[in-house]
Amino acid sequence: MKRVRGRGRVRKRVRIGAPDPSLTGTSGVAALAEFIEKLDLVGRLDRGIGAIKERERGATAGQVLVSLAQCQLLGGDVLAALDRQRQDVAGSALSAVPVLASTTAAGLARRFGPAQLAGLESAVADLTGHAVALLPASRRAVLAAAVTVDLDSTDVEVYGPTKQGVAYNYHGQRAGRPHLGTWAEAGLTLAAELLAGNEDVRPRAADLLRRVLAGIPEDIRSAAADWDRLRVRADAGYFTADLAHAAVAAGCDFAIAAKRNTAMWRAYAAIPEDAWDAAASGMPGAQVAAVDYAPQGWPPHTYTIVRRVRIEAEDISGDPRSRRRRTIETNQLALALEGAATHAHAVSFIVTNIPANDHPANPTEPAEPAEPAEPAEPGEAAAPVASITQVESWFRRRTDIEDRIREAKLGAALRHLPSGNHAINTVWMWAALLAGNISVLLQALTGIDQRHRAHGAHLRHELLCVPARMVRHGRQLILRLPPDRQLLPTVLARIRALPTAA
Repeated sequence: MKRVRGRGRVRKRVRIGAPDPSLTGTSGVAALAEFIEKLDLVGRLDRGIGAIKERERGATAGQVLVSLAQCQLLGGDVLAALDRQRQDVAGSALSAVPVLASTTAAGLARRFGPAQLAGLESAVADLTGHAVALLPASRRAVLAAAVTVDLDSTDVEVYGPTKQGVAYNYHGQRAGRPHLGTWAEAGLTLAAELLAGNEDVRPRAADLLRRVLAGIPEDIRSAAADWDRLRVRADAGYFTADLAHAAVAAGCDFAIAAKRNTAMWRAYAAIPEDAWDAAASGMPGAQVAAVDYAPQGWPPHTYTIVRRVRIEAEDISGDPRSRRRRTIETNQLALALEGAATHAHAVSFIVTNIPANDHPANPTEPAEPAEPAEPAEPGEAAAPVASITQVESWFRRRTDIEDRIREAKLGAALRHLPSGNHAINTVWMWAALLAGNISVLLQALTGIDQRHRAHGAHLRHELLCVPARMVRHGRQLILRLPPDRQLLPTVLARIRALPTAA
């Protein structure tokens, strides 16, 4: 080996040796494989979805979805990433399912129709019930203390005129629109559909809510209903009485952000100054108040929570396209821009029927005193007592579903719709959502989320995409990891300690 003299040291010239098929950059596939087998994920998907071809050979529906979800968990963002992962001989040997060729995966994904997608949601519900049953009693008690369903959608921009099932959204982008329903406390997506960028989510919201509730384990829903009613949160894109009535019919309370229309501004103007309380969110200048106003046709006991945040006049943008300006009442905005007022308020509205004990205009009758409850187990959450500020603060945690969407896009690969075929893109969307659910359940069941739940990029760096050498010795596979990478052995040991699925 030649030596090259540098400044004050001798540097050896590097030579490239022969490729070593025992090396892999994704040793964490071993943890994914054992976790997938422990939960019988492929079997559950196959039983829910059913057969997608006549002959019983080759990949099944469950293997297609798990192969795509695993690809996205490892950082693949297009179908061709499957082909790159197949070149990793050692990583493929560790995988729980065959790493499919991209053309094979796309061909099988075309076979998913409405019946298969409905079966997929049933399989996700089955998986959720089994996984929740494996959680420690303290974590199950927290999940049972309150159940929140979040509804939201996101746009995925695409390019090219040949993609099916996409359309121009109000931003002028050609886009598909994943429409999601999540169980907020568990961090799991339980129902979804892929719409075009110009499709309104409101007519579909009631059905999506029903499907999400069906995916939450029955014992969790029953326990939550004993403590408090189930709850539904949604942003102003879902501002419709139909969703509110559907929530009430399903035994849920609702909180839906309202459009800033003339009636809402009149209700805001009628609130006396001494009715405002500091918001529980801790944002400087944020205040909340309740007003006995309900849009026409909404369920009984509906009222409106108003939130305002003080903004100094010099902080208001002069650009008429500014989003913040749209949250300020027109007269206040004009006075602030003209210099006649030192400040204005950004205002938002929440229409809800959640009983609040400090809402004087709440038309609900006082509840009868409940029978004394049994003492709570250690770690068990207490029954919630709502005030206006607590309800508003709870509603602001609607960002939970935005985090699920961000994880599907950045932790997985829902930032792309890689095919021109709508069925393939729908399966790709579900693979991204399934990848997010696998990540959440893996961390919860192994207890590595005690301090916080890791995002996809962090999990890849710490667990999944860690290089290793695979050695065969004594009829065993041995992974030799880099120094100081101790998470994989810990996770494997905890996965193996879980009960095997029946």
